[in-house]
Amino acid sequence: MASVREWLDRTSESWSPPRARDTAGPFRLLFWLTRSQAKRVALGASLGITWMVGLAVPPWVLSRAVDEGLVGRDTGALVKWALVLLATSVVIALLAIARHRTMTKIRMDASFRAIRATVWHTSRLGASLSRRVSAGEIVTVGIADVHTVAMALTVTGPGVGAVVAYAVVAVILFAISPLLAAVVLAGVPVLVVAVGPFLHRIERTGGEYRVHQGRLTTRLVDVLAGLRVLNGLGGKAFMADRYGEQSQRLVRRGYRVAGPASWVGALATGLPALFLAAVVWLAARMAAVGTITIGDVVAVYGYVAVLVVPVSNFIEGGGDIARARVAGQRIIDLLNLPVTPDEGDAPLPRGSGPLVDLESGVIIRPGLLTALVTARPAEALTVVERLGQLTHDPGVTWAGTSVNEVARAELRQRLVVADNDAELFAGTMREVVAGRMEADDDRIHAALRAAVAEDVVEALPGGLDGAIAAGGSDLSGGQRQRIRLARALYAAPDVLLAVDPTSAVDANTEAAMIDRIRAARRDTTTVITTSSPLVLDRADEVIVLVNGKVSAVGTHTDLLHSDPDYRELVSRAQEGR
Repeated sequence: MASVREWLDRTSESWSPPRARDTAGPFRLLFWLTRSQAKRVALGASLGITWMVGLAVPPWVLSRAVDEGLVGRDTGALVKWALVLLATSVVIALLAIARHRTMTKIRMDASFRAIRATVWHTSRLGASLSRRVSAGEIVTVGIADVHTVAMALTVTGPGVGAVVAYAVVAVILFAISPLLAAVVLAGVPVLVVAVGPFLHRIERTGGEYRVHQGRLTTRLVDVLAGLRVLNGLGGKAFMADRYGEQSQRLVRRGYRVAGPASWVGALATGLPALFLAAVVWLAARMAAVGTITIGDVVAVYGYVAVLVVPVSNFIEGGGDIARARVAGQRIIDLLNLPVTPDEGDAPLPRGSGPLVDLESGVIIRPGLLTALVTARPAEALTVVERLGQLTHDPGVTWAGTSVNEVARAELRQRLVVADNDAELFAGTMREVVAGRMEADDDRIHAALRAAVAEDVVEALPGGLDGAIAAGGSDLSGGQRQRIRLARALYAAPDVLLAVDPTSAVDANTEAAMIDRIRAARRDTTTVITTSSPLVLDRADEVIVLVNGKVSAVGTHTDLLHSDPDYRELVSRAQEGR
């Protein structure tokens, strides 16, 4: 028995991403999930067919026991058919267990494949993901939609078995009475007429509900991310009230989906019962006039009672597919977001620049600490995103070579963008700072010192072995900022683009950070976006941006004397601190 169970649970670890044709529509996605585990699906279909057809055997055995044992008053025949009925029931039970285990594996495999496909594609989208899809949409796709799509694969087992069992019972009934077989076959169009409109309504209302569900999840993610700020501003109650109102609107939309869904569930139970009553009444009338035997009446009742299972599967399968079409469309909308390909395989030139952004006119000279300053921080951030190829801009060059022509993997090793939104994953301090690189305690301590984050480590029980919660939620804003900077410094890239890395610390810490960054990044290229006079004064070169274009370049001292706009900008920044 154990070997049979292991054989049923056996699975292949192979996985390949869906191709373009596999995401052409919801049904193509379902077909990909089915094709990816074709052997298991074939086993599930075989077990489903055998189990459902097997359900028709006990009524036949029971009819033999009635006609030969009870009506014929033959005790031996009665005992024989009773034993056959017992053996048949045991076999059907074993088939049911095997079928259920196999279908569970099919649904789990489909769910994991769909999740893996979404994770694979979102990782390819990289930094552009947050600008194209909301966090709530991704959460809803990864939790609700993949489960709904996976549930639809139930039709590959009991669904296929239901079709075959329905046909087999119709043939058996034809041997008893062509009229009874005709009534049974006529039940399918009745089901389609009765259930079809509800399935269409589920698709329509389910699509609207799913859109608003994603929006509400996005709002929840935003509220949770800013909970500390809301507490400080006293806005938690206001946001809770707004979320409650939006949640109630979603509930009302959910009722519109639940209406047709509940009708489908009711029809899945009620129609087969009415169907059973009609056929048994007809069979009883035929037995009364002697057209069929009493044993045939018992068999007909058993056969039609068996049909309750496939008929219910027809209706439930239709509902699953209707919901899967809605959920599948949301999944393929995500999977079809275009990805900028890895443009080329040319090596990056040696050294650390110069790095040039043609659109803004920014030229980052190698080996310097360069400060980007602007009255609108978004302009500096846009330049950093282009230089860091987060937007895959073709107008960026590294020592005269277009960055789009180089291999993306090498670029990511030699150029790092460090911003204040970078994720901090749960783990020890050692794991957080080392990131994807091999951990070296001496280098980790050096990176933490350069980021003036030694106090963060000292405050943790266990030092580098101390745990940090997901998102750095157990750290202050300034501590998180310094840990992010330490992680970027540990990577030791040729070019480091840091977005306002000192905005959450006090002036003394800020001065220490810049001095230590200069020492740690000697002979490499470092770019910092800032408006802090402390940082600007320590920069080798300051680039002033106006309306996204280079307005002036020089040292902090020179620009204070020669550029009145720069002087005013720095004065405002100093007053703001």
